[in-house]
Amino acid sequence: MKDRIFRFAAYAAVGVFTGLIVSGLEFVAVHLLFDHVLEAPLWVRTVSPGAGLLVAVLILRVVGGGLSPATSEEYIAAYHDRKPRIRSKHLPIRLPAGAATIGGGGALGLEGPSIYAGATVGAAVQHRLRRLFRDKDRKALMVAGAAAGVAAIFKTPATGVLFALESPYQGDVARRALLPALIASAASYVTFVAFFGTDEIFSADRITGLVSDPEAAETLLRFDSTELWGAALVGLMAGAGALIFSRMVKVAKKISAEQPWYLRVAGGAVILGGLVLLSDWLYERPMSMGPSAGENILDWVLEPDHGIGLLLLLLGIRMVATTVTLGAGGVGGVFIPLAIFGLISGRIVGEALGDPTAISLYPFIGLAAFLGAGYRTPLTSVMFVAESTGNTAFVVPGLVAVAVSQVFVGGASVSSYQRATRSGHLERRFRLPVTSALRTDVDTIGPDTSINDFVWNHALLRKETDVVVADDERYLGMCSVHDASTIERDQWNSTPVSAIMRRVRPARLSMTLREATEVMEEQDVEKIPVTDGSGRFVGAVLSDDILKLDEILEETSGQ
Repeated sequence: MKDRIFRFAAYAAVGVFTGLIVSGLEFVAVHLLFDHVLEAPLWVRTVSPGAGLLVAVLILRVVGGGLSPATSEEYIAAYHDRKPRIRSKHLPIRLPAGAATIGGGGALGLEGPSIYAGATVGAAVQHRLRRLFRDKDRKALMVAGAAAGVAAIFKTPATGVLFALESPYQGDVARRALLPALIASAASYVTFVAFFGTDEIFSADRITGLVSDPEAAETLLRFDSTELWGAALVGLMAGAGALIFSRMVKVAKKISAEQPWYLRVAGGAVILGGLVLLSDWLYERPMSMGPSAGENILDWVLEPDHGIGLLLLLLGIRMVATTVTLGAGGVGGVFIPLAIFGLISGRIVGEALGDPTAISLYPFIGLAAFLGAGYRTPLTSVMFVAESTGNTAFVVPGLVAVAVSQVFVGGASVSSYQRATRSGHLERRFRLPVTSALRTDVDTIGPDTSINDFVWNHALLRKETDVVVADDERYLGMCSVHDASTIERDQWNSTPVSAIMRRVRPARLSMTLREATEVMEEQDVEKIPVTDGSGRFVGAVLSDDILKLDEILEETSGQ
């Protein structure tokens, strides 16, 4: 009971610490930097994203010694490690880099650094209190911290829980971390709103405030069966957009890995500066900057009488801005950028259908669909819309749109470390190469060896009932004591093992443990020889070795 209370206190402490860190990050990146950049002259806004990128990259290179800009990806990657550990010493390096990127106007979100901060805090606390958590999942507090990061930065505690559980997988959820995530999210939310208030980031009051008639305002938040078909179309567009964006992200990461840092920063500065000028010319607002250009994008998308052409251009500008910021080495997340893409996509579909709810219903179900498709987190996206708007009217059509977008996007995701589904320990071991359980110090006998020599000098002396028969390293077959019993004992000295050996089909060196096990089962053997591509004997695999899963995992470094 005492340990249980201490564990609950640890969950809450992770939430409080994460809430404090995220509050500081929000203050520096948004209130101290980005808000002032938005109000600055055009020339300052034009050079600011590039300056932010330069500062971020230099922090990572000079202070971090070439540290990668990954944040939320670090959480997902660490989740799939057998011994997850996120280095605490990297936190004070990546957070300032994230503040510089986003504070300068880079088109990424603070949720990336927030998730990373929470996961780092959680992992550190669990490592220090490992005695207290020795009988619990070693990832529980790391998941709780990630949930706390989302809960704080978006003021959406339930979304934080779902995201932390859903994001490691494309079609499954993490387990054994629900209660820690709930407690940490609640504590983090309470801490954050103590500084920044409880107002939703996409309040439904913005929608109802578009019209003066209260009854007409209420109709903006209603839907009927015909609009569910529109929701399906939103899902199609969101799925297509998420598929395109996920490929853009992969290209950006490839460029980031291949090009020198100074070329990436210079190219990113030029492109982002050009997008600032283009946005100012088209929209007279800094629409390409920051996670959501302050509140400029939401306000503009919810205004009536915008043509589809301008909406499509805005979607393209935002997708390019986010991709370039990532490719140039910026630090941040893509959760909010995906949500913004969804807002714009939903408005485009609404305009195309000529639906009167184009400025209300469709943007927010688009938000759910695009976010769910991009990160493969369907439950998170629907909950995020409900919590961030403070309205449940978007939930049902949002579910329809999310379901369609999930089908359309297929196996694509903006995350490189997500796995398709959660597999058990046995399933993960079976994916290992056959070399993970390969015994290379296996004795063999030649085909001319007498049965008498085999039985007395191999089977009985070395306690091996099955022995590999090989000729000059070329695998020939297997010989067992049972096979020897078929020959009269007075003939053992004159009979070679080649007369009784069985041709057991070997496993190939390129097989997985699952494939090797299937070969064993087909031939009903407990020991199977392994050969290379030329038929040369290289070792053997025993069923007992495959069952020693923990030892195999240690030998292969948990992969």
